[in-house]
Amino acid sequence: MDISTTFSEKEKEMGNGNESGNETYTTFFYGTLMAPTVLYRVLYGLSPSPSNPTSTTTSKLHSVSALLQNYTRHRVIGCDYPAIIPSEEKILDAEGVRGTLVSGLSKRDVFRLDVFEGEEYERRDVDVRVLPSSVSQTPTNTKTIKAQTYIWIDPKTRLEDREWDFEEFVREKLGRWEGSSSGEFEEVDGVVYDGEGDPMGGRGMGGRIGEALRG
Repeated sequence: MDISTTFSEKEKEMGNGNESGNETYTTFFYGTLMAPTVLYRVLYGLSPSPSNPTSTTTSKLHSVSALLQNYTRHRVIGCDYPAIIPSEEKILDAEGVRGTLVSGLSKRDVFRLDVFEGEEYERRDVDVRVLPSSVSQTPTNTKTIKAQTYIWIDPKTRLEDREWDFEEFVREKLGRWEGSSSGEFEEVDGVVYDGEGDPMGGRGMGGRIGEALRG
């Protein structure tokens, strides 16, 4: 069955997910979705200007810096995006995976996130620690929040040993993930980068996942 057809049918069943009283969800993001423009693209099919973040579609979300302990983050070979897997050894309190905790997500939002993450990941419940206002501080005695995140379930042989770097992603890769100011996204799927295939894993405008999210 065509993924875009299945996606559209399920999304219509859920409605727009913004009515008052609906159950909301909290998700921990540690990769490309830490960038607001990428997150908005996935949730709403748009890329609001950073200078105008209070649009009605995004104002219901609340984001804070957070830490997921006892997991490690890795580069995925040949891809722009990272993966996290359970750590094989105990991690100190100040260490772990730093990311963004977003609350106020609707059931429809989570469905779109599931589609975006694809079959490489599985959504699981985790405990996340909210970080102080300065991320350089040790998160001792900070609040622990129940949330969900996307754990890598593909073979670990696809992962590099080294850490994925968000600042490097923003500097070198973000442009092709967030798209132009008009809200359209660069058609990078189908383009082969140095023989390594699609670094977005089908999540660009012309890819299988990207097309499904556009409806």
